[in-house]
Amino acid sequence: MVKKNQQSENDIEIVAQLKNARDKITKEVGKVIIGQHQIIDELLIGLLSRGHCLLIGVPGLAKTLLISTLAKALNLKFSRIQFTPDLMPSDITGTEVIEEDMTTGRKAFKFIQGPVFANIVLADEINRTPPKTQAALLQAMQEHEVTAAGETFTLEEPFFVLATQNPIEQEGTYPLPEAQLDRFMFDLWVDYPNEDEEVQIVKSTTSAYLPDIEVCLEKNDILQLQSLVRRVPVADNVVEFAVNLVRKTRPNNPKSPQYIQDWISWGAGPRASQYLILGAKTRCILDGRPTPDIDDVKAIATPVLRHRLVTNFNAEADGVGSLEIIQKLMNDKS
Repeated sequence: MVKKNQQSENDIEIVAQLKNARDKITKEVGKVIIGQHQIIDELLIGLLSRGHCLLIGVPGLAKTLLISTLAKALNLKFSRIQFTPDLMPSDITGTEVIEEDMTTGRKAFKFIQGPVFANIVLADEINRTPPKTQAALLQAMQEHEVTAAGETFTLEEPFFVLATQNPIEQEGTYPLPEAQLDRFMFDLWVDYPNEDEEVQIVKSTTSAYLPDIEVCLEKNDILQLQSLVRRVPVADNVVEFAVNLVRKTRPNNPKSPQYIQDWISWGAGPRASQYLILGAKTRCILDGRPTPDIDDVKAIATPVLRHRLVTNFNAEADGVGSLEIIQKLMNDKS
């Protein structure tokens, strides 16, 4: 009992420290990235929840710069993979090469690790490469392991994948199937900056200013926080709200609203409920609170559910997308 109380006291102390670290991370990333505070928060939630994120945005919104700057602030190894139609699975996971021992003259195969062996991996334009290559990354995301030449290599923790997609150019792309999209915790839409932010962006990027990014958290701190998230207590009514919200997205559920049955072909699965609770837990400790409430679930419902709802022809004919359906569900009092 004494050990349990000590653990609780330590956890409360860590939560307080995390809130200060979160503010510092926002400040450090803000030296390079103007605005995008909500996206930064959601990336932190994804990382501490042991999830992965899909970033959707037009070119030139500093998605790559945002991720690399966040990696610097967290002192994590960062790698970027540019996905192209000719990219092979071995270009991601690594490959075997023949190495000669100069003293004995004997030759042997040696595995050279690919760019997936990093803490933060940016998969740039993941929909530009064929499904076989996409699957190599998605296996690493799910298992945190890479299998090559009959041997399994465990990836170093923390392991966080961010995949980007360009919503404009669809020609020559290989859209991720719904089953693979479901492996991403969040679907984040990076929007244009407002006028004031754009003025600041132009001023800072066209000057000789070179920001110095300070480290806010270390690798061991992040692993400790990931474990802390799992220990955060959640009230039954918050879990029930998350589960009911997800179940309402399924058209075969008799309790689903009529518009769900009219507009949705397939709703979200149990993984969405899990991510809603994990995300709510992480959001509350980032705010310095000991336990999440229903507002925390509502705050992350859109990025969790947006890519998990498959709309049908009726929704397309009515000009309705998944975003409008989620907002309608959130406002539904039934």
